[in-house]
This record gives sequence, C-alpha cells and structure tokens, in this order.
Amino acid sequence: MSKSLLLLSAWALLGLPGRAWAQTRPLDIQGHRGCRGLMPENTLPAMRKALDLGVTTLEMDIAISQDQQVLLSHDPFLNADFVYQPNGQPLAKEAGKTLRLYGLPYAAIRRYDAGSHGNPKFPKQEKLLTYKPLLAEVIDSAEAHARRRKRPLPHYNIETKTTPAGDGLNHPAPEEFVRLLLAVVNAKGVQSRVIIQSFDPRTLEVVHRLQPALRTALLVENIESLAQNLQRLSFAPTIYSPNHKLVTPALVQACHQRKLLIIPWTVNTAVEAARLKNLRVDGLITDYPDLVNAD
Repeated sequence: MSKSLLLLSAWALLGLPGRAWAQTRPLDIQGHRGCRGLMPENTLPAMRKALDLGVTTLEMDIAISQDQQVLLSHDPFLNADFVYQPNGQPLAKEAGKTLRLYGLPYAAIRRYDAGSHGNPKFPKQEKLLTYKPLLAEVIDSAEAHARRRKRPLPHYNIETKTTPAGDGLNHPAPEEFVRLLLAVVNAKGVQSRVIIQSFDPRTLEVVHRLQPALRTALLVENIESLAQNLQRLSFAPTIYSPNHKLVTPALVQACHQRKLLIIPWTVNTAVEAARLKNLRVDGLITDYPDLVNAD
C-alpha cells in the first residue's frame, strides 16, 4: 500500500471531518485514455506520453475480443472516425459499427490502424501508426517505461464498457467480463494499484464480490443525487466519479462526509481544473495532462 493510502486509512479510522480527511491525500491526475488530446486514445504511445507528463493514474477502457482477449477500446466496434483498415483505406462509418470487437479475434483487431490519421475531434493529437493493445501489454509497457524514467509506478483506472443491452452482443455478461479482466490484473500483480470503474453497477458488484479489496469507482453522468446514485450499489465504492459539470461544493462535501473520494471527468481546461482543485476534489481525469498539475 502506498504511503498516501496508509495516511488516508489512518485519518478515516480517526473519524476526522470530511474536509480534513480529504486534505490528507495528494491530487490524483488521471490521463483519460492515456492522453487522448495529444496521442491516439487507449494505445501504448498514449500511456507512455501520459507518464512522461506526470500523471499518477492511467485511465483506460476495456473490451473483450471473440477469443476472450482483454484489450483497450472505448467503443465496442471499430470506430470509423479514427480507425482505418489494414490496407490503409478508411472504414465506412456504418461498416465500422458492424465490426464488433466481441465478434472478431484479437489477431484481426490488432491489424487495424488506430492512430495514423488522427482524430478530427482532437486536432492536437499526434498522428502515428499504432493499434489497439492488450491490457497485459499496456501494464508491461507502462511499468517498464516508469522504471526507465525512474518515476513512481503508475496506478490504473480501468473502465468496464458494459451495458445490459450489450450483453452477449458487444461483450460477455458481467460475471465473465470481470473474471477475464481480473485474471489479467492478478497475473500482473498490480491489484493494489488498480481501480475498476463503470457506469454499469453490475460489473462493480461482481468485482466487489470476487475481490472486495479492489478499489471501485462509480461513474455518473445523470443529475440524480449522490444518495440516489449510491443506492444503485449494495456497497460503498471507493470513488464517486461524476461528470465535471455536476461538481459543486455541496457534492464534494457530501462525498467526503461519506469517506468517498470524488474524481470528476473529463476536465480539459486549466480554468475548470483550477475550479475543481479549489473545491478540493481528490483527482481529475483529463485528455490533456499537460494542462493540469497536482499543485
């Protein structure tokens, strides 16, 4: 356990008020999909660049291939906005949506170009030939990169991209999905540095049942109250992770009173980062780690 987590546990046991409890923890800067604003999302180069920019946590999305490989992808299909065919030709938008990752073996997925044409939504993103990597590859690459640069080993915030409507179509059911994911996490020995996050409470319930010591984060984008959203779970998650626009002083205080960390997404301007830091959030998820620092 890290020094900061030990200190966090000690304050929690002492029962200090929410604000004092929160101030014991350094700000957790999380690189969204690595650093999507600067490098192709959810790729090895994005994760290495994020580490070079000083993030403490690498945030990423997980999908499952037809042959049960755990890979990084936000979309359950090949997104024609930035994924190109192995022959270099663009994908037709509707054709890309029919190429579901759960219906393709990983060897086929890996052949698609996930970066050399950039992403029109992120004009600063560097264009380079890359692919959708396996989670195991990402962890190995990040650990090795951190050691080479003599940086602290990173934490990993891993999102399960599941929905009830997608079960059996875009991904396996929650139980199988989580078991496949945890098999990689456990094999790599990074359990103490992993957060499992999701909008889907079903996967968080499976994580908590199988490995209750793992940190979990409930992602939120609705306008329901903190109490209403927490009722979706049978346990208290480690982190409450709302859209940054939903964060108010009252919400931060309510989270800290419940001994929950609050880490909003996706914070992409220095002005908004400053506002949230002044509110004493516990971390920020950003596409642009170069615009945000932990000071």
